Order: sequence, then C-alpha cells, then structure tokens
Amino acid sequence: MPEEDAPLLEDAVLREVGALTRTIHAIIEIQFKGLNLQKGQSIYLTRICENPGITMKELSRLLAVDKTTASKVVKKLADEKLVRKARDPADRRARPLYPTEKAAAAYRVIIEEENRLTRQCYAGFTPDEQAAVLDMITRMRQNIEADWCALKNYIPPDSFRKSSPD
Repeated sequence: MPEEDAPLLEDAVLREVGALTRTIHAIIEIQFKGLNLQKGQSIYLTRICENPGITMKELSRLLAVDKTTASKVVKKLADEKLVRKARDPADRRARPLYPTEKAAAAYRVIIEEENRLTRQCYAGFTPDEQAAVLDMITRMRQNIEADWCALKNYIPPDSFRKSSPD
C-alpha cells in the first residue's frame, strides 16, 4: 500500500500498453519457436527485411535500443544465416545489413502472425476507430521518442522509420 502522501497514478494508459505489448510478445515467442528465433529477435528481423541496407546505428535508433544490444542480436541473426553484413564502399565503418532468403521466408510467417494479432486487437472496432487508435499511438510514440532521443543525444529516426504494429 502506498504511503498517504505518495503520488497517485494519473492514467493507466502506459500500463495498458505494457500489458498489450507483453501479451503480444508472449504469443509471438510461442508462435515463432519453429523459426529458431530467440526472444525479441523477430522485431530486428522484420526491420532489416523492411529496410534492406540499414546500418546498425539506424537499426538501434529505429528500435530505440542501444547499439550494443542491437549488435548482439544482429550477430545471433547472422549466425543463424538470417542476416548478412555487407561492406559499404563509401564508408568502411558502416556494415549495411541485408536479409537472406531464409529471413525472407521467416518474414512472411512473422507478418502473417502480426496481421492476425492486429485483426484480433481490432476486433469490434470500426475502421474509423482503428485509424484513430493508430494515429493516437503513433503520436504517443513520437511524444515519448523525443524524450528518449534527447536523453541519448539522437536525432529522431522518423526519416527512415517504417510504421508497424509491434
């Protein structure tokens, strides 16, 4: 029980978004076991498939994770032959990331499941309500992303962000 003078939660929206995210991730982990993807790897794989040639720096900003975390996940994806690192002749330090054929096959399965989950989430919603939810969630992400970018001294990644439901 909180202390008498403790602040009270003003709105449960973040708790609801968190519960939705955790539930979807739990379903995804079970559904994607056959793809040999470990926890959280599907998000990286989809972004690389949707943005062939993306750099590690761009990927880490796109997913709002630090470069070390992104690097570890990408290494595991490369070890599984899902991602290949190329050399950029214009910038020797950059290693553009490209999906392999194996990744393309996994991507199709992932997107089908994401679409199924999205349909389930929107059950009972009108098309206008669906559009409103997406607009509001996008605006919320942009609002909080500004804080995250300021903390990390990053430029917001909207110039290369592809919107997706997860």
